[in-house]
Amino acid sequence: MTALLSGRGLTRMFDGKNGCAQIDIDLHPGEVTCIVGESGSGKTTLLNLLSLQLRPDAGSLYYRTDDGARIDLGLASEIDRRRLMRTEWGFVRQNPRDGLLRDVSAGANISERLMANGARHYGALRDTAIDWMRKVELDHGRVDDLPRDFSGGMQQRLQIARNLVTGPRLLFMDEPTAGLDVSVQARLLDLLRTLTSQLGIAILIVTHDIGVARLLAHRLLVMRRGRIIETGLTDQVLDDPQQPYTQMLVSSVLPV
Repeated sequence: MTALLSGRGLTRMFDGKNGCAQIDIDLHPGEVTCIVGESGSGKTTLLNLLSLQLRPDAGSLYYRTDDGARIDLGLASEIDRRRLMRTEWGFVRQNPRDGLLRDVSAGANISERLMANGARHYGALRDTAIDWMRKVELDHGRVDDLPRDFSGGMQQRLQIARNLVTGPRLLFMDEPTAGLDVSVQARLLDLLRTLTSQLGIAILIVTHDIGVARLLAHRLLVMRRGRIIETGLTDQVLDDPQQPYTQMLVSSVLPV
């Protein structure tokens, strides 16, 4: 399968430490990839490099467009990078309040990305917002409510709808289930599995929760001290970890 996003030798360090180094990674359509590791392992730095929120000190990053062209993102203009992030990519923040417009309605949060791409018909925008609220299992009767009037789990669903409304091919997610209770987590994970299958998008998730990775990811990357130390199909890595660190990570959170 042809990779949608490919990184080679990606490196970004802070004061000579606490970053990531020599990372090779491929993200494929219809596949969920999880990056796991302890705090300070470099997983968030890698997420920010791949999503163009940080520039690497070294390495290359290539993206394959819808027409099959392979573009070097390191050479892309700032305008092209912003266009990608506004249209073909999405980013779901750990705290949904950081990924939502606080002072506009739920419907306006969803339709704002469409308006940024030229849509102007109010009725069509509202209908699309209502449709996406249904898709993420939010009460569409609350289309005019402000984000602060929703629970944390509902805000996360709203943020997902806001990111998916433009039909992105690639979605980045930073600890999307953090702070949610177990039952809300389960419903959110089920929603993500369904949407991934239906839409055929590539999803990259950073999480410290091995259980989330087990339930959601097709492929798992384990990071330690800024490097990927083990990678493979999720069940393969979790059921038969090869590295001592991965064995410790798995045994500390999964029942024997």
